[in-house]
Amino acid sequence: MKEITFIRNNIEKWQATEELLEDISSVNPDELADTYVDLTTDLSFAQTHYPKSRITIYLNNLASSLHNNLYKNKQEKWSRLITFWTHEVPLTMYDNRNLLRVSMLLFVISFVIGIVSQLLNPEFCRIILSDAYVDMTLENIENGVPMGIYGSKDELPMFLGITINNVGVSFQMFAKGLLTSIAVGISIFNNSIMLGCFETLFYQHGLLGESLLTVFQHGTLEISALIVSGAAGLAMGNGWLFPGTYSRLVSFQRGAKRGLKIIVGLVPVFICAGFIEGFVTRHTETPNAIRVMVIILSLIFIIGYFIVLPYVRHKQLIQKENDN
Repeated sequence: MKEITFIRNNIEKWQATEELLEDISSVNPDELADTYVDLTTDLSFAQTHYPKSRITIYLNNLASSLHNNLYKNKQEKWSRLITFWTHEVPLTMYDNRNLLRVSMLLFVISFVIGIVSQLLNPEFCRIILSDAYVDMTLENIENGVPMGIYGSKDELPMFLGITINNVGVSFQMFAKGLLTSIAVGISIFNNSIMLGCFETLFYQHGLLGESLLTVFQHGTLEISALIVSGAAGLAMGNGWLFPGTYSRLVSFQRGAKRGLKIIVGLVPVFICAGFIEGFVTRHTETPNAIRVMVIILSLIFIIGYFIVLPYVRHKQLIQKENDN
């Protein structure tokens, strides 16, 4: 590419970066980081193709100024811990709302496949859930404690084990984005088909109502978080597959950053789900009204935080930009 063409294609972007530096205190940290990555990519290109050009010196000075502003205050305020979950995660969810829809659709389709497969072949659950797990479940049903698995361990060890496992599963699903979105889709499929098969197994033994009330006390948070994790993995995977106007590497970095922010934002949800499963779900004698209330409150939180709040924060951001 000729130098004049390179300058003509990017001059407006560089001028916008200069304007950004003039009022950097009002710039979103994520926007600042994205601008820095984009600028250093241009600088690297210029250093390779026009090492002695004035444009290379200009870009180097611009990148240095942006770097200094980006890292001059590494000690973040405690308030950032609050704004991370109240503003940054919701805004990231809004930007990835279509991926959340895709993840939800994959979950529903796979869940239905699990139901149909178990209905057509009662032995299907042994392939998906393993013989040992199915035999243990059937034994619990025969002994009159179909949900006995939730009381098989002490509360605290169970809470810690479940929470660590769920966080690990969500990070694994996100990491599969390294293998493109297809690997993430397969992971969503596997988890969803197991759930559909599991619930159908209890339906076939006349225990669907008890199973739903027990499982979804913690499962409403847990399953919803796994769907959101799928969206995070798709965000990173799509960076490889659909780079758009960015280089594939830059697109991947942007997708990975968005996905990682979502995953970190999910950690408190998994902790809460693990607490309910470890300390609450085991009490199957709890009145159904209370169990239904736990499920409804969990569902309200999920819809409010991952669907409603992102739209609210987006509108607030647009309004703020219009006011300025």
